[in-house]
Amino acid sequence: MTENEITYIVRGAAFKVLNNLGPGLLESIYEKALAYEIRKCGLETKTQVPVSVVYDKIDLGIGLRLDLIIENKVIIEIKSVESLKKVMAKQLLTYLKLSKCSTGLLINFNVARFEAQKSIIRIVNDLR
Repeated sequence: MTENEITYIVRGAAFKVLNNLGPGLLESIYEKALAYEIRKCGLETKTQVPVSVVYDKIDLGIGLRLDLIIENKVIIEIKSVESLKKVMAKQLLTYLKLSKCSTGLLINFNVARFEAQKSIIRIVNDLR
């Protein structure tokens, strides 16, 4: 399955979660609900996936956790904030680089309805 197909399914699952739960809950609640919906679609979904940070070929012993990774290809970063900030997209791009994934979605659930470029942002890491 391609990254485009995966992100299409994830977007549909996110719409379902927002329609059922509404805005303003904790990010961890949206993470669990979204993972559940994506798994129902038959996609491998991992939550809170640890990623090591390597600097100058040295593992710094400090890592980060990805909210969701789908089919080992697409990272989903979940937010429940007033508005998405540019730094959040930059953070997701860094996560893509560290994990060697090419595509990510930054999804803000603290909205009345999803709007392109305001509440769901697609980030692509050119791996070439």
